[in-house]
Amino acid sequence: MPLIPEEPQIHESAQGPRIAPTPRPVPGPRPAAPSRPGRPGPPRPTAPTQRTPRDAAVAKPGPSGPAAPVSAPAVATPQIQLIPASAEGALDAAEEAVDLLLESGRAPGDVLVITTGEQHPWAAHELSFGEASYWGQHDAGDDVFYADAAVASRAASRAVVVVAVNGGSEDTAATALPLALGRAGALLIVCGDPQQINSVLGAGV
Repeated sequence: MPLIPEEPQIHESAQGPRIAPTPRPVPGPRPAAPSRPGRPGPPRPTAPTQRTPRDAAVAKPGPSGPAAPVSAPAVATPQIQLIPASAEGALDAAEEAVDLLLESGRAPGDVLVITTGEQHPWAAHELSFGEASYWGQHDAGDDVFYADAAVASRAASRAVVVVAVNGGSEDTAATALPLALGRAGALLIVCGDPQQINSVLGAGV
């Protein structure tokens, strides 16, 4: 089904996905946070109760067929939000989307921004200090990260991915949009020409 363009603001709409006014736009289970160094580990199992010989006999497994296969958990599909914008205005629209996400309570480290044309000024500035410093900030994961589509494949998945289709070839957009969809854990926001975006992502939405 084609995406239905929305107004340049992220707001509730009767058609298509939206960003909820809560810190987390997509409800549902979240992955457990890794344990921190120095924190106590999981509680130790309690000592097993002593069984009588009869209990042990009942608990003893008998000959049986192979265990039924365990089905793998379903992979959550991120919501997709389209913000119509020209190539010249796509980057500004992406910035507005990021501002709204942060104002709604989303952590900066949850957001990845990908550009298909000219680099975001932040990325260009940070790359002037060298790639090691630039990717070091990515690995720290404590702030919004901006990446050009050419190097976005190196970026790790984040809860929200914002794509600014601000130029570049059609092949660049055709590659960047599916990549961004795969990197988005909960929400994908695409700012650009609706016809171009629908031609790439519309069939899968």
